[in-house]
Amino acid sequence: MPEAAIAAIQASFRQVQEIGPFSGQSNAWITQEAELTRAAIAAELGVTGDTISLTEDVSVGCNIALWGIDWQAGDHLLLSDCEHPGIIAAAQEIQRRFGVELSTCPLQATLNGGDPVAVVAQHLQPNTRLFVVSHILWNTGQVLPLEAIVRVCHDRPLPVLVLVDAAQSVGVLPLNLAQIQADFYAFTGHKWWCGPEGVGGLYVRPEARQELSPTFIGWRGIVTDATGHPTGWKADSKRYEIATSAYPLFAGLRAAIACQHQIGSVGERLQRIQSLSHYLWQQLQQIPEITCLRTSAPEAGLVSFRLPGQSHKNLVQFLEQNQILVRTILNPDCLRACVHYLTLETEIDQLVAAIQKFLA
Repeated sequence: MPEAAIAAIQASFRQVQEIGPFSGQSNAWITQEAELTRAAIAAELGVTGDTISLTEDVSVGCNIALWGIDWQAGDHLLLSDCEHPGIIAAAQEIQRRFGVELSTCPLQATLNGGDPVAVVAQHLQPNTRLFVVSHILWNTGQVLPLEAIVRVCHDRPLPVLVLVDAAQSVGVLPLNLAQIQADFYAFTGHKWWCGPEGVGGLYVRPEARQELSPTFIGWRGIVTDATGHPTGWKADSKRYEIATSAYPLFAGLRAAIACQHQIGSVGERLQRIQSLSHYLWQQLQQIPEITCLRTSAPEAGLVSFRLPGQSHKNLVQFLEQNQILVRTILNPDCLRACVHYLTLETEIDQLVAAIQKFLA
C-alpha cells in the first residue's frame, strides 16, 4: 500500500473513535464513506455507483452471485478449467445441494492457440444458467476476450448469466463494464490497486439484478417501515451488502486508487506492466532449464513458468530467503511471478539471477 492509503486508514480509525462508533454522526460518516467508495470504484469500471456492492474480497463477491441464483435441479453451471479452488468448491457445493449439473470448458488449452470464445460456445447447454470465468486467468495469465464471451452467452434462446472473477484484471486492464455487459464482476482492492486487504466489490449489471436475490442479509441491504420492520431490499446493488465492515479501509482504497492516477492512466500503466512482463519472459527464455507456459509475450502482469525436474516449492522458499516473492500454482504445475508497473527492471534481474543461483 502507498503511504497515503495507510495514513487515510489511520485517520479514519481515529475519527470513528472520536465521534463514537455507534453515534448518529458516525452513521452519517459511514454512509458518506460508502458512497464515496462506490463512486471511486465505479469511475474505474465505467459504470455508476448504484451498480457496486461493497464486499470484503473476490470470494465474497463470487459467492453472492453464485448463491443468489434460484437454482433448480437439472440446471447447468459451467466453469472454465482455470478457476480458483475457492470458486470451484462453492460450485461443487451448489451442485450437491441443488442437484445442479456442473462441468468445465477447457480454456487452459487456448493459451498458445485456439479460440476461447468458440470453446465456451461449444460447452454451453440449453439448460446452462451461469458461466463462471476469470477475465485474466490466475494460473496462466491469459487475458480472455470477455466482451465476445459475454455476447455468446447472452445471445441464446435462454440467455446465460456470466460471473467474472476479476481478481487479476481490476487495476490492470482499462475497463468499461457497461460495454462488456458481464452480469456479475467480482474484484478486490488489495491486488493491482495496492489497496488494503479486506475491501473489494461486486458489480451487478442492472438488467441482471432481478435474477439475483440476496443470500447474505443484513441491515445495510434492507429497507424498513416506520416501526423498523423489514419490508424489502434496497433498490440498487446495496441490497447485497450485509452489516458492519471495517469502514476505515474504504478511505484507504480510495487513497490507493488516487495514487494510481498520479502514476499514469490505466492504459499507460498497462503498457508499463506489459513491457516489464515481456522483459521477464525474455530473460526466463534464456535459461535452458526453464519452460515458460506462454510461447509469446505475456498480455498482462502474470508470468508463469516451469522448472522440469526441479521442486517448485523449494525454489519459492529459496527466493523468499532472498526477499523475492513468487508462488506455486498446482494446476497447471508451475511457478507464477507477478510483475506490477511499480516493479523495477533491476528487481527482475535479481529474480533471474536468483533462479540461476538456485539451479547452479
